[in-house]
Amino acid sequence: MNDWGRKPRAIAPGERRERDGGARAAWAEGRRRIERGGAPPMPKTLFGRCWRPLRVFVRRADVARLMRGLYWRGVRNALDVRLVRLDLALDGLPPAFDGYRVLHITDTHLTRLDETAARILACLDGVEADLCVMTGDYGDDGRRRDADRTVAALRRVIGAIRARDGILATLGNHDSLRLVAPLEALGARLLANETVTLERGGDRVHVTGLDDVHYFYSAAASAALDAAPDGFRIALVHSPEIAGRAAAAGFALYVTGHTHGGQVCLPGGRPIATNLRRHRRFASGLWRCGDMVGYTSRGAGVSFLPLRFNSFGEVTLLTLRRARR
Repeated sequence: MNDWGRKPRAIAPGERRERDGGARAAWAEGRRRIERGGAPPMPKTLFGRCWRPLRVFVRRADVARLMRGLYWRGVRNALDVRLVRLDLALDGLPPAFDGYRVLHITDTHLTRLDETAARILACLDGVEADLCVMTGDYGDDGRRRDADRTVAALRRVIGAIRARDGILATLGNHDSLRLVAPLEALGARLLANETVTLERGGDRVHVTGLDDVHYFYSAAASAALDAAPDGFRIALVHSPEIAGRAAAAGFALYVTGHTHGGQVCLPGGRPIATNLRRHRRFASGLWRCGDMVGYTSRGAGVSFLPLRFNSFGEVTLLTLRRARR
């Protein structure tokens, strides 16, 4: 009988590489410098070029009054959060991990729409997983007041997760270092350019989690990919933007978010803007980069405007399968 405790257990010491305290401290100091200096310049994407005029428009115009019907339709769409179940056929997956279930939650932006947490909880009802991974953007702007509200909402979400092997988390471009301690106090293990090793039936899977590479990229992120032990490797990264590097390093699976699947899309779900510097073709859903399989979640929440069009939010349950040849 499985023991699905109310709070997922932390990854046990025997299942992970020991942390390098000096590397963790250096990472935190580098990220802190960027956070204190303000957000780096927006990448030169369509979203980046439109950011300033859109921000001015939103501040000066009452969108709800001018476009009331369209606005509330977009809000309803934003609260349409679904559980997506997907089987992934993966070359080289160790036999003991055939059927291993990975629950992926990303881009929750819990303070943008208060109802988002409840929609995520509805998706989690009755879901049992082996591992939960969370790939960033838990709140919206990283300031202290936002961080406090984010932690309160995260407490509800994490309390509903049923994951035998615990929760692994990474930070996104909207997240602050303020979230690190609360996340780990709630039972998640934060990976900041680090690798943990999971064991089952004598087989091993190595999971490498990177800090956000969209705003907070450092050479340590690439180094962490190279340093991962040989064997079956999974990358947890907020953004798809380092997918090519992970594929070259021999990773088998890349789990990511950041794009919201476009959030506002053309009919058929084609994103208008992805907010990616590179690998824009990996903006949503299942993809392949070389021999590596990737999945980009649409995310559970919304950012900037609390609207979605021609897209929906998601919580994803990925079942890993050995590829049958």
